[in-house]
Amino acid sequence: MKPTILLTGKTGQVGSELYRLLPQFGDVIAPDRHEMELLDSAQIREIVRNARPHIIVNAAAYTAVDAAETDEARAYAVNAEAPAALAEEAKNCGAPLIHYSTDYVFDGTKESPYEEGDPTNPLNVYGKTKLAGEEAIRKSGVPHLILRTSWVYATRGKNFLLTILRLATEREELKIVCDQTGSPTRARDIAAATTQILKMADEAQGLAPALTKITGTYHMTAGGQTTWYDFAKAILECAGEASRQLPWFVAATQGRLLITRRVVPITAEEYRSPTRRPPYSVLSNVRLARTFRLTLPSWRAQLEQCFISEPANLRTAGKNS
Repeated sequence: MKPTILLTGKTGQVGSELYRLLPQFGDVIAPDRHEMELLDSAQIREIVRNARPHIIVNAAAYTAVDAAETDEARAYAVNAEAPAALAEEAKNCGAPLIHYSTDYVFDGTKESPYEEGDPTNPLNVYGKTKLAGEEAIRKSGVPHLILRTSWVYATRGKNFLLTILRLATEREELKIVCDQTGSPTRARDIAAATTQILKMADEAQGLAPALTKITGTYHMTAGGQTTWYDFAKAILECAGEASRQLPWFVAATQGRLLITRRVVPITAEEYRSPTRRPPYSVLSNVRLARTFRLTLPSWRAQLEQCFISEPANLRTAGKNS
């Protein structure tokens, strides 16, 4: 009998990719935001109890980093209280939980890649609420994989890649922060790596039993590191060589030509963001590689792949779809 997998956040960047891939492992129940309100812990609990899943994959999150500064209650509800409810109900029904977190749980004062056990010290509301979610999952005692990732983007949704392409059709000069360093990671690669872990677990002894044995926190990011400034330049370089027929590229640019001629580096202080971000948030993937023999492609390779291939169509049918 196939296991039942409860997936949250199926319309998000990572969630939509998981929704495409997870059916190879089981029957996927994926309530949308109208069917499961993440601000309502009681409803979350009811859905889990009714679904009785063998595994829960939580790809839902409040990811608007700047907006969270003035919307702390909602960010906390989605990023901390919802995972807490999922974790408690997962434990009650004997289901391991896979949950995604962020590099922003760190303050960026370290000068080498952060390891899973390094002290956390988030600088902004988003990071604080995501850390609270992590802590709630650990406190619950449920077997879990907390997968911290970084600078997530995709060819859909709202993210840096699509913002740069849009701005490049509007401005001849872009000013981009050059003193914040991280590892831009494509949502599709995160989903692919997650499903690779599930595949190995399934082949070993079945999904739920195997995941119970490897419970813990793992970093899952693209290889290498870059700045927002260099990432923006790489996006424009790739865009200059890309086929103008890529559907996502046409949507991002609305079919307009790119007119940007200069990308100017500026400091975070000059950018005057309302939100403090870690100056250095590169994560070490050593534990991921050692445990699962799994390494994600470099950030540049992931970016280039966006411009030469279109993601496969998402599933159009399934439980609660």
